[in-house]
Amino acid sequence: MSSSAAEVVLAREAVLERLLADSRFVLATHESPDGDALGSLVAMHGLLVALGRDAEMFLAPSDLPLPQEYRFFKLEHTIQAPPEDIDRRTVIFLDCGNIDRNSAAVLRAGAHLINIDHHHDNTRFGSLNYVAPEASCTAEMVWDLMHGLGVAPTGRVAEALYIGLVTDTGRFMYENTGPRAHEMAAELIAAGVDVQEIYRRLYEEVPVSKLRLLARALSGIQSYDSGELTLATLSREDFAAAEADDGHYEGIVDHLRSVRHTKVAALVRDVVGGQTPSRRKVSLRATGEEIDVSAIARTQGGGGHRRAAGFTTELGLQEIVALLRREIAAQRQATERDATPVA
Repeated sequence: MSSSAAEVVLAREAVLERLLADSRFVLATHESPDGDALGSLVAMHGLLVALGRDAEMFLAPSDLPLPQEYRFFKLEHTIQAPPEDIDRRTVIFLDCGNIDRNSAAVLRAGAHLINIDHHHDNTRFGSLNYVAPEASCTAEMVWDLMHGLGVAPTGRVAEALYIGLVTDTGRFMYENTGPRAHEMAAELIAAGVDVQEIYRRLYEEVPVSKLRLLARALSGIQSYDSGELTLATLSREDFAAAEADDGHYEGIVDHLRSVRHTKVAALVRDVVGGQTPSRRKVSLRATGEEIDVSAIARTQGGGGHRRAAGFTTELGLQEIVALLRREIAAQRQATERDATPVA
């Protein structure tokens, strides 16, 4: 679904009204939270605290520990189960495109459900849906709401917003990086964000176990269809041999995307520590506009962006490979048909 500019403006105003009208909140994001999810979560909590509201952040036990690069986030006021007064709290879902395949679905009983997101394939599951696909990240939307309420981002809130921005724009290199993203960055830097320190925390404090895991993934790269699909796998045995945990896979798929001729990069990994041994997560990245990987992910109940998406499945590896090759070929053929002039 898509939102018109007028609908987005109206939804923003409705969210601002709700933030001022309600007094108790629970905040949640998507499973396996990334930089934008966590940055939006922490920043929205800071906004509500600045307004004098009672707010808690929900992270399911299955989402912990966080990936190594995000463990410096201070997450006090975090809960792992719905509060007893959930039916009297407004629940704000941040950066969450689809609640049905999300650990945060346990919060459905909230008095109001506010859905704030920038994914173009958001399922509009909230009682109030503020979905702005033109935003570079959900953190940008939270930053905009802070402006609407006259709350200045400072301290850890400014840092959280910057982390959401820099990670979801690929350090300002992805196609979702527009002028407003740079305006936001400039304001946050002026507010005191230490860019070098954040870069160091995110990209340079790499544990040896993560490098071992990367090495195991790269040693088994597979290429299909003249290099269109570049794929790597990580088994439970790989995680054990590298002495890595489930949070150490972050960023590996981006190495695959850099391989020459690749149109789609895929990382297929076993879910470590889960109760279902056959459960796998598939991270997808596209190198251009030819293939919409979010459309592929949606066929398996997942979602994301046109160039970055993912899904969870119990399909076997060969079935996953066949699915990806089939979906890529179908999209390429559809594009070729559309480009063929009618005689």
